[in-house]
Amino acid sequence: MEHKRKKITIVGAGNVGSTAAHWAASKALGDIVLVDIHEGIPEGKALDLMEAAPVEGFDVNIKGTTTYADTKDSDVVIITAGSPRKPGMSRDDLLEINTKIVKSVTQEVVKHSPNTILIIVSNPLDAMVYVASEVSGFPKERVIGMAGVLDSARFRCFLAEALDCSVKDVNAFVMGGHGDTMVPVVGYSTMAGIPISELIPKDKLDAIVDRTRKGGAEIVNLLKTGSAYYAPSISAIEMTQAILRDEKRILPCCVKLEGQYGFKGVFVGVPVKLGGKGLEDVIEIKLNDAEKDMFAHSVTAVEGLMEKVRGFLR
Repeated sequence: MEHKRKKITIVGAGNVGSTAAHWAASKALGDIVLVDIHEGIPEGKALDLMEAAPVEGFDVNIKGTTTYADTKDSDVVIITAGSPRKPGMSRDDLLEINTKIVKSVTQEVVKHSPNTILIIVSNPLDAMVYVASEVSGFPKERVIGMAGVLDSARFRCFLAEALDCSVKDVNAFVMGGHGDTMVPVVGYSTMAGIPISELIPKDKLDAIVDRTRKGGAEIVNLLKTGSAYYAPSISAIEMTQAILRDEKRILPCCVKLEGQYGFKGVFVGVPVKLGGKGLEDVIEIKLNDAEKDMFAHSVTAVEGLMEKVRGFLR
């Protein structure tokens, strides 16, 4: 039996896309196709990355291209294409521009890889997952948004810093929309199994929750000319690895709810099981009243974006 390498397409060769290609190559997850509309950029970055292979020791092929024919039969497609957020811009300002970009990208991808699993990274995240879902016509198992892994990584990073402990021992996750309404779930956050609410005073914890919500903006304001890319790209690759290696990881991702948590038809971040089929299960946890309210508030915000997107897709 011929053993074929997995194939990963990354759309958008900017900072997030090219760094995702870097992480995927270093983990040897499969052959990589980097697609971008700007001729020379994907080819140059792919060649540069291929020339790193002898040093790092990964045996995968990396191809840069401007044509979607090269993406044929991809196992996973990561969509990072879109206009980035500039200082003072909300994620919603990006809505109309990026709806058009994600729509055209999704159409091209689906044409060449009808059985692929889509991982969406473009902002405003939850709304763009909805766009990809509508345009692709894929079942909910195969359209997944990356936001919860990133927001949770930021949350865990800040908690580990406050606790002065290894990030490996901090378990925490974030639910809801990817934006100011996100819900860092303090009640389920632990250090080596110990609830963090027993270890960090409430005022300090509230400040960490607030910083997590504004984590993206904090970096945009520091960089001035772009947004975060190391943590977002590795978050997309953690999801990609869980799917390609059928790891059954429990990760917070943006998926379509069909009655879970009392909501239907909305795309929002919840803990899910990721495996070879893509989304394999939505994990329903008990939320306290305050968390329920915050989650409902977040869902309402996402529904508002989805409503606007419907207008752009008409």
